[in-house]
Amino acid sequence: MSAPYAADKLIAQARQLAAEYRRTMGKPLPGISNEIAEHDAVRLLGLEPNAGGDTGWDAVDPDSGRRVQIKSRTIFDETKGGERIGQLKMNQDWDAVVLVLMDEDYEPYEIYQALRDDLAAFVDASSRGRAKRGAMSVARFKIIGELVWDRVNGLSDGVWDNQA
Repeated sequence: MSAPYAADKLIAQARQLAAEYRRTMGKPLPGISNEIAEHDAVRLLGLEPNAGGDTGWDAVDPDSGRRVQIKSRTIFDETKGGERIGQLKMNQDWDAVVLVLMDEDYEPYEIYQALRDDLAAFVDASSRGRAKRGAMSVARFKIIGELVWDRVNGLSDGVWDNQA
């Protein structure tokens, strides 16, 4: 595996390319935000990437052993609202989801975490078709979860321990 600094350098270049692609082409470069978000979540939250290829989760928290699904959303215009996150894989084994919110330069500015039980309770209680399939808005995820990292303050106290 390559040295961590090499991966950090490649991700920095990917951020620049993705931002410039969107400015030039008027649309996002497919798939890049998830790759950047996975790298950022692992680095900023101290997670270990899922090297085993098991489906349904992307990383593990070495302190708690929680298997984590990593989601991302790049927010290009904060005044619009209504952004959605990718579908949660409710039929697969995982313990928590982290949502990495990135700005128009694909830089993370907030990371939220929600536990499976809390997300499942929302899905089960919802009568809407999208929610039943594991889809939800960024705003709803923020309500269900908690802010665990932000660009200004870094890690929140008690990250991963809120419901242990």
